[in-house]
Amino acid sequence: MRPNGLARAAVRFKPASFAGTFVALMMSALIVTACGILLETGLRASVPPERYADAPVVTAADQYEYVVTGSGEDREEEAVPLPDTARVDAGLAARAAEAPGAAAAVPDFTFPVRTVETGAGSGVGAGSGTGAGTGTGANGVRASSARGLSVPGGVLTAHGWGSHAFTGTALTSGSAPRTGEVVLDAGTVRAARTAVGDIVALDTAAGKRDFRVAGVAEAGRAEVSRGTGPAGSGALVWFADSEAPALAGHPGTADAIAVLAEPGTGSDALAVSVRRALAGSGAEVRTGDDRGAVEDPGLGYAKETLFGLGGSFGGIATIVAVFTAAGTVALSVSQRSREFALLRAVGATPRQVRRAVASEALLVAPLAGLVGCLPGIGLAHWWFGQLQDRGAVPEAVRVHVSGIPVLAAVAVGLLTALGAGWAAGRRPAKTKPGQALAEASVERLRPGVIRTVLGVGALVGGTFLTGLSAGSTGDDAAGAALGVVMCFMLAVALLGPLVARLCAGLFGLPLRGAGAAGELAAANSRANARRLASAITPIVLAMAFASTLVFMHTSENHIADGQLRAGITADHVVTDPAGLPLDAAARAARLPGVEAAVGLLDTQVLVPVGSGEFASLQGAAAQGVTGSGAELAKVQDLDVREGSLERLGAGRIAVDRTLAAAADVGVGDRLPLRLPDGAEAAPEVVAVYGRGLGLAAVTLDRASLDGHVSSGFDSVLLVRGGSAGSLAALGEVSDASGFATERSLDAKLGAWSSNTMAAVLGGFAAVAAVNTLVMTVLDRRRELGALRLIGSTRRQVMRMLRWESLLVSSAGVVLGSAIAAATLIPMMRGMTGEAPYVPPLLYGAFVAAAGGLALLAVTLPARAALRRWS
Repeated sequence: MRPNGLARAAVRFKPASFAGTFVALMMSALIVTACGILLETGLRASVPPERYADAPVVTAADQYEYVVTGSGEDREEEAVPLPDTARVDAGLAARAAEAPGAAAAVPDFTFPVRTVETGAGSGVGAGSGTGAGTGTGANGVRASSARGLSVPGGVLTAHGWGSHAFTGTALTSGSAPRTGEVVLDAGTVRAARTAVGDIVALDTAAGKRDFRVAGVAEAGRAEVSRGTGPAGSGALVWFADSEAPALAGHPGTADAIAVLAEPGTGSDALAVSVRRALAGSGAEVRTGDDRGAVEDPGLGYAKETLFGLGGSFGGIATIVAVFTAAGTVALSVSQRSREFALLRAVGATPRQVRRAVASEALLVAPLAGLVGCLPGIGLAHWWFGQLQDRGAVPEAVRVHVSGIPVLAAVAVGLLTALGAGWAAGRRPAKTKPGQALAEASVERLRPGVIRTVLGVGALVGGTFLTGLSAGSTGDDAAGAALGVVMCFMLAVALLGPLVARLCAGLFGLPLRGAGAAGELAAANSRANARRLASAITPIVLAMAFASTLVFMHTSENHIADGQLRAGITADHVVTDPAGLPLDAAARAARLPGVEAAVGLLDTQVLVPVGSGEFASLQGAAAQGVTGSGAELAKVQDLDVREGSLERLGAGRIAVDRTLAAAADVGVGDRLPLRLPDGAEAAPEVVAVYGRGLGLAAVTLDRASLDGHVSSGFDSVLLVRGGSAGSLAALGEVSDASGFATERSLDAKLGAWSSNTMAAVLGGFAAVAAVNTLVMTVLDRRRELGALRLIGSTRRQVMRMLRWESLLVSSAGVVLGSAIAAATLIPMMRGMTGEAPYVPPLLYGAFVAAAGGLALLAVTLPARAALRRWS
C-alpha cells in the first residue's frame, strides 16, 4: 500500500487528472468535519454554573421524560426534554439539610411577576382574593396607596430571599422580607424612586397583591450574570421563602434546592451524603458543570438540536458527500482507462494496476481531507453561532473542537477514495492485455449485474417507502419520506447509465430539430451514457435534496398560515412579549361592546404516539383556554370535525385530527399525555378539529396548566367586539390579519435551520456537479479537437456543448423534481392532509441555478480546450 512509482509519476506529471478528485474529497471532508464538530459539541455540551457557582451541590428534578422500547438486549431508552421545568418537593430541603456535611439547604425559586399601573383598578389587597378594587393588604395599608414600578417590559424576575445565601446578594438598607413584603434591587428602586416602607402593586400567579418594600439589595454576581431569568429584564425582586412557591404558582415545590457545605467538606463527599438522605425521592443530585444545566433548562433542547444536526443530518450529509466523492473518484479512474489499458498491454499485472490506483488514493485523499477540514471547522463555528443568535443554543455553551472529527473526515475520505478506486479499477486490472486497448476505446453499454440488482432493489425500496409515507402521519411520515429520497437517489446512481440512455432518448428527440449541433449533441449523449450519467447524478442530488428540505417548510408554513388566518375569528388580538396581566380576560370582558374575551396560554405537551418498537413521545403545541369552549368558538374557529368544544373543561380536551390519528384516539377516548413539567394526565377527548398546525394541536382549559408552567401569564387575548383603543392598556393590539402575519414571520425564522441544511447539501451537490462537468469536458479535448479538424467551426462545437448542457440540466431537474415530488406529496398528505406548496419563483430559481451552473461548467472549460485549435 506504499505509494509506488507509477502513482507518484501520475500525480506529479498529470496533476490536472486528479484536480477533480481532490476537490470532491476536500468538499467531503468539509461536510464531515462540520457535522462531526456539531455532533461532538452536542454530546459534550455543558453550561458552567453561575447562579449556583457557590452552591457545591444542587438537587433538582430530572428534566427528561423517557420512552422505553424493546426488552433484554433490544431494550432502548429515548430521553425527551420536557417543554417546561420539572420541580422538586420543597420539603426535601429539610432532609438535605440533615445530611452529614451540609451546613444548609435552600429551596430556590425563579418566576416572573408583573408590575401594576396605579390607577388601573389594580389594587387588590393581599387578603382580598382576586378582582379589582381597593381592598386592604396584609400590612393594613389600603391598595389605593400602592406605587407603580417603572420596569422595562413591566416584568421583574422574582426569587425567594433565601437564595441570597449562595448568590452573594446583600441588603444595603432595610431588612429581609416577611410575608407580604418584598426586597427590590437597587437599580429598580432608583428607577422607580421607591424607598423602604413604600407599597408596590405586583401581579403574580396568585393574583394581584400589594407588598411593602422591606429592604433594598445589591444583586450578587450570580444574580447579575444570569439574573434576567424568564422575565427578560434585569429588574429583580425577592419574596419571603414561605410565600414564594404560592406566588410562583407552584405551591409546595421548588425549582431546585441548593445545598451548602460545612467548612472542610468537599463537594463529592457532600453529594454522596445528600444522595443518601434523599434516596427514594426521585430528586437528582448535581455537582460541577451539571449544576449549570439546572439553572439553564434550554441546555436539553440545545443538545437535542446539535445532536440532530450533527447526527441525523450529519449522517445524511456524510452519506451524500461520500456518495458524490466516490462517483468523482470512479469517474477519474474510468477517464484514465486508456492509460491502464496501455500498462496492461506492456505487461503490467492486475495487482500492479490495482496497487497504482490505491497508491494514488493514498497520495491525494489525506491532503484533500486536511485541506477540507479547515473550512469545515469554520462552517461549524458559523453554524453554531447562528444557532446561538436565534436562541436555539445557550450563550454559555461553546463549540468543542477536537481531533476526532478531523481524523474521521480524513479517514472517511481515504476509505472512499480507496473503495471507489478499487471498484472502478477492477475491470481494467483484470482485462487481458490483448483486449485492454480495444475495450478502453469503447464504452460499455450495460452496467454490471450486481449494480443493476442493487439499483432495482433501491427503486423498489423507494416505491415501498413512498406508500408507507402516504399511509403515515406526523413524524412517521417525515421519517419515511427521508428514506424515499435516499432510496431513489441510490437507484439513480446505480442505474445511472440506463437512466442516462433513457434521458438521452427522451430529451434528445427535441434536439434533432435544432440543427446539426443539436442532433450531434443528442447522438453524443446516447453513445456516452456513462459520461452523461456522471454529469446528471449530482444535479439530481442537488435538486432532490434542496427541493425536499425547502419545500417541506414552505408547505408547512403556507398551510399553517392559511389555517391561522381562517381560524382567528376575533376582532382584536392582544399580545405582550412578557405575558398579559393575569386578569386580562376578565378586564376585557367588562369593556363596553365586548361579546367574548378569551385568554390563551401557549405551551407544549408531550403525547405518546406509535406502539411497540415505534413508540415515542411527540411534542405538540398546546393552548390553555381562559374561558369556556363556547366562548372559544366565538373567537377561534378550530374547524371541529368530530365532537363539540362545549364540553371542554377540567379533564376534557380537544385535539387536532393529525395528532389524534398518530396517537390512535378519537372522541370519547382518553389521551395519556405529559403536561409541560412532565406531570402525567389522561384527559378525555371531546372534540377533534382540523386546524391544529396553524393554531394548536391540543386545546385544554387553562386551569389544567396551573402549577405546570413557569409563567402563569396568558400569551394571547382574543376579543370579539369592543374597540382597539379600550384594549390598549392590556398590551399590543392588532387585528387577526396582523397577528397572522407576525406568526408567519416567526415560522419563517423557525425554518432557517432546514433552509441552511438545504444550502449546505445543495451547495455541496452543486460544486460536485460543476466539478464533474468540468472533468468530463476536459477529458473530451481529443474529441473536440477531432471535430475542429474535420471542419466544424468553433461556434458549432460550442453550440453542440450548450445543447448537451441543456440536456444534462433538464434531465437532472426533471429527475430531481420527480424524487422531491415522490417524497413531498405523501409526506405532506400524512402530516397535514394537504398537497405540498411550491412557490413558483423559488422553484424557478432552482431550475435556473441548475441550468446556469451546467452551462458555465461546460462552456468555460470548453473555451479553454478549444484555444489550441483556433
